[in-house]
Amino acid sequence: VWDCNSGRQVQKVSCFHSTVKCLTVLQRLDVWLSGGSDLCVWNRKLDLLCKTSHLTDAGITALLELPKNCVAAAVGKELIIFRLSASNNGSEGWDVLEVKRLVDHQDNILSLVSVNDLTFVTGSHVGELIVWDALDWTMQASECNFWDTSVHPDVQPEIKLSQSPNETSVQHLTCDTECVFAAVGKGIFVYNLQMKRVIASQRTAHDSSVLHIEKLPNRQLISCSEDGSVRIWELREKQQLQAEPVPTGFFNMWGFGRVNKQANQAAKKMQENTPMYFLELVGDLIGHSSAVQMFLYFGELGLATCSADHLIILWKDGERESSLRSLTLFQKLAQNGDLQLK
Repeated sequence: VWDCNSGRQVQKVSCFHSTVKCLTVLQRLDVWLSGGSDLCVWNRKLDLLCKTSHLTDAGITALLELPKNCVAAAVGKELIIFRLSASNNGSEGWDVLEVKRLVDHQDNILSLVSVNDLTFVTGSHVGELIVWDALDWTMQASECNFWDTSVHPDVQPEIKLSQSPNETSVQHLTCDTECVFAAVGKGIFVYNLQMKRVIASQRTAHDSSVLHIEKLPNRQLISCSEDGSVRIWELREKQQLQAEPVPTGFFNMWGFGRVNKQANQAAKKMQENTPMYFLELVGDLIGHSSAVQMFLYFGELGLATCSADHLIILWKDGERESSLRSLTLFQKLAQNGDLQLK
């Protein structure tokens, strides 16, 4: 536990029996959890309140807080729902109980994200995205066709003998109230929760795997990659073209109206499947020489990126900083009486 102001270590706990792979704080219960080969519950004083029995050697790789004092834990390809409750004997002790196991994923679950108190989303190593109900833990929707060109007809197909698992792996998820943004292999996909389908994609957003993404205000998105790049994207709406009506007169004379109707339905279906938005590259932050594993976004204060090149780089919005400097200059000129307004 660290003091953010001084950067000093406040407390330390090292009585774990396995590697700690994830941590999460449950604000409602004022406790924090650690995940490894078992799930441990701690209070602010670093007292161990309770723990589960040994789960697997692979252990818990990700944790997510859910309503009703529950938590979702990714253990391999399974999603285990635990419920936390205070002990009935009046002590500070807690109980952690396994409630349900969700086994709908075909491969290891790599990423979890909470949309709101009703919905959360998971992504797996083989490119599966599943939308879950956060209250009864049932599947609401799924997307496994990120690379299917029939589903995304605006995407040019690539000629490949086979795809490695890393190219289809869902490395990271982020979301807003409308969409889930998925880092899948080298690409970024935008999945609309209401439409239950992908509405925009950038299959080669980077030259290597996308490791971390985050949604910004004004429909923008930041991504970082193993190739050392950090990029800013903007979700923009496509200009929809009106479909031309198919002439019917001649065909109807010979009883071909049904064929014509089928053609119209096929054209309409293709238009429905076509993504209405696209991701446009609006910024490229060049400064790292190795994989950028993660970044933190601080709004108007800027961006911090960390990389395998042992550097942490702090970035500022150049346009905003320039306007602030200009404003400061004009204020100084006005104070000194050097600014002549005509």
